[in-house]
Amino acid sequence: MTAAQIIDGKAFAAGLRERIKTAVPAFVEQANRAPGLAVVLVGDDPASQVYVVSKHKATIAAGMESFEHRLPADTSQADIMALVEQLNADESVDGILVQLPLPDGLDEKAVVMAIDPDKDVDGLHVINAGRLANGEEALTPCTPLGSLMLLKDTLGDLTGLNAVVVGRSILVGKPMAQLLLSENCTVTMAHSRTRDLPEVVRRADIVVAAVGRAEMVKGDWLKDGAVVIDVGINRLAPEPGKQKGRLVGDVATAEALDHVRAITPVPGGVGPMTIAVLLRNTLVAASLRAGYAKPKGL
Repeated sequence: MTAAQIIDGKAFAAGLRERIKTAVPAFVEQANRAPGLAVVLVGDDPASQVYVVSKHKATIAAGMESFEHRLPADTSQADIMALVEQLNADESVDGILVQLPLPDGLDEKAVVMAIDPDKDVDGLHVINAGRLANGEEALTPCTPLGSLMLLKDTLGDLTGLNAVVVGRSILVGKPMAQLLLSENCTVTMAHSRTRDLPEVVRRADIVVAAVGRAEMVKGDWLKDGAVVIDVGINRLAPEPGKQKGRLVGDVATAEALDHVRAITPVPGGVGPMTIAVLLRNTLVAASLRAGYAKPKGL
């Protein structure tokens, strides 16, 4: 068997961002304004702050408007809901993203459900989930859509392939299964409580691991020639003399390399796709809201 391909999500994401940047001027010429993304950050979670800064920089670099709303951790539910309603009504805003998790005591689901589905660039609203399940145009969660892009770039046509999605979250697992169904895959949704999970995974031509357990999927679980998308990102306990443990995915990569045709690394695989697809979703949302065709190639 030939050496496994390491799927370069960072390079693919850079190319996608460049295509988005190239497509934005056509929207600006038609609409006489740039697409706008509003990000709401409540509290001072360090990881969320870093992520919001990255989103802001990427949005500006793509030629879009970036609107940041930073609220203190003690902000009330009513104040957050009022801000979402304000952004829903703002015609300069095409995408609304509320950075999760919210501080304790706030109802995340109520906040997400308050977002206009046509501006829901995280794809978490039940209306977008329903549209996706129904095969209609939908704003789709960024990580599964980015994962599908990497799969199609690696394999081309996915028709008829057996796919196993390990994990059933509304953010990754469930929309990932719907996307694979839309590509004519035969899809099995598995999870940590699936009976004989290794045997289920062994049948798959495509494995998407999104269960949130470090290196849970072992190399001998994988069919020879399978393509693996590792969505997990877990930090191990630090080794003696080191302050931080290394980052690993949900797949034991070193073992998997002896079996698979291709696999995403952690880090550098699916992760870089998330912000790139967020920008894609914002441009698509802006185009559809304005009554324009969805930009080609995105």
